[in-house]
Amino acid sequence: MHRYPPSERPRNTAFPIASAGYSFIYACAFVTAVFALLGMAPLALISLLATLFVCFFFRDPDRLIPLTAGAIVSPADGRVVHVGTVNQTSFGSGTYTKISIFMSVFNVHVNRIPCDGTIKRIAYYPGKFFSANLDKASTDNERNAIQLRTDSGQIICFMQIAGLIARRIICHIQENQTVNQGQRFGLICFGSRVDVYLPHDTSVSVAVGDRVSGGTSIIGYLHDKGIKAEDKD
Repeated sequence: MHRYPPSERPRNTAFPIASAGYSFIYACAFVTAVFALLGMAPLALISLLATLFVCFFFRDPDRLIPLTAGAIVSPADGRVVHVGTVNQTSFGSGTYTKISIFMSVFNVHVNRIPCDGTIKRIAYYPGKFFSANLDKASTDNERNAIQLRTDSGQIICFMQIAGLIARRIICHIQENQTVNQGQRFGLICFGSRVDVYLPHDTSVSVAVGDRVSGGTSIIGYLHDKGIKAEDKD
C-alpha cells in the first residue's frame, strides 16, 4: 500500500518545480531574453538550453510513500555509494549503520524525511567542497546534520552534504518539529550527497551500486525496541 504524507497533497501540474529553483530559472530566462533582444542567436540558444536544464534540475515530482511498518525510506534520489558500520555521528558516539546516497546533477535533488518522528537537533557545519562521492565528504564538506527520534523511540540521523559544484544547502524543518515519512524537508543545489545513520541492528535492504528514489525506495527496516535510556533528554 502507498500514501501521501499528511502534510502534502498531489499538485495539479504536469511538471512541478521546487520553489527554491524559481530564482535560478528566472535569472537564466532573463539572460536568454537579453541575448535574444540583442540578436545574439548562438548565445541565446545556449542560454535557453541552460534554462531548460535548470528547470529539469529543480523538478519536484510527487511521490507515493510506502505504508510499511518499520520501513526507512531513502531521503534522496541517487546511487548508494556506501553501506557500513560507523562509531560516530555529528551528534556523538555510538554504533550505527551508515548509508550514503550520491546525487548527480541529473537526479531529483529534493530531500525527504526517512520516517515518522520528531526532529531533536539540527547542526550546520561550514566546510569544503570535495566531490560528494568521496568518503571524506562526510566530515570535510559543508553539511547539515539532522537527528530524529522515531515514534517508537529509535534515534536516526541524516545529513545533507554539499558537493563539488553544490554551494547551497536548503533545510525547511526546525528542532522539535513533528515530521512525516516522505515529507519534503529540503534541497541541495547542483550535485550532492545524503548520509543516513541508522541503529546498528537495522535490517538494511540496499547495497552499494543500487539506485534509489527519495521517499519511495525502502533502504532498511527498524527493529522496534522502544526508547533507550541513553536516548532520553
